[in-house]
Amino acid sequence: MHLTRREFVCVSAGVVLGSGLAGVQTVLLAGSPAPAKPRAIVFDAFPIFDPHSLSDLADELFPGKGARLSDEWRNRQFEYAWLRVVARHYADFWQVANDALVFAAAKLSLDLPVVKRDKLMSAYLAMKTWPDVGPSLEALRKSGIRLAILSNLTSTMLDSNIKSAKLNGTFEKVLSTDRAKTYKPDPQAYQLGIDALVLSRNEILFVAHAGWDAAGAKLFGYPTFWVNRQKLPMEQLGAVPDGQGESLSDLVKYIA
Repeated sequence: MHLTRREFVCVSAGVVLGSGLAGVQTVLLAGSPAPAKPRAIVFDAFPIFDPHSLSDLADELFPGKGARLSDEWRNRQFEYAWLRVVARHYADFWQVANDALVFAAAKLSLDLPVVKRDKLMSAYLAMKTWPDVGPSLEALRKSGIRLAILSNLTSTMLDSNIKSAKLNGTFEKVLSTDRAKTYKPDPQAYQLGIDALVLSRNEILFVAHAGWDAAGAKLFGYPTFWVNRQKLPMEQLGAVPDGQGESLSDLVKYIA
């Protein structure tokens, strides 16, 4: 049986999140005000870094076929990561991304020599930030809120992107789920934010790029804001973020 990405999200989230979430409030009205100003904000990497550079490079290397390759590569990354969690056969995100790229190219009958594969993988190390990131992060820092990142990307990938974007010193904690040898939406992944910041979960606002990540963080118990840059519909996973917007500027307004 073939599952679409959305169906796979629902099945995997149910398996991974099902244990250990009893009693967690999972449904809140979107756009409802935050109960209190957060003491810390934990970002997924992609409200900060724009992954479109990978798609642009794929189209440059495979003219006319880059968009299909990018879509297949991205979807297979999610599936491989979650399958490895469920199967308890972990590999870090760099390997997962590499394996997914090899599969995607083979599925589309594209020749993927090492030089092209390495170029595409290297693009994951120097993504540009979204245009609203600089002013928004500065405003949040001036407000006294602690900032952190919690991502499925490896520590090396996160550190490289932060350095490339000249964001050194912006984030108090840079956390890869590789520390827990798992991936979001596993509760053990979200727990890393609490352990690193030494705060209770209701003092931390989690900021997601993907709808499934917003749902996963909410199911875990974080107050959650979804930066829905793609204007996608809400994921049907039984959890609604506390607020959402199309940019980090909207996040700043939400907190203010």
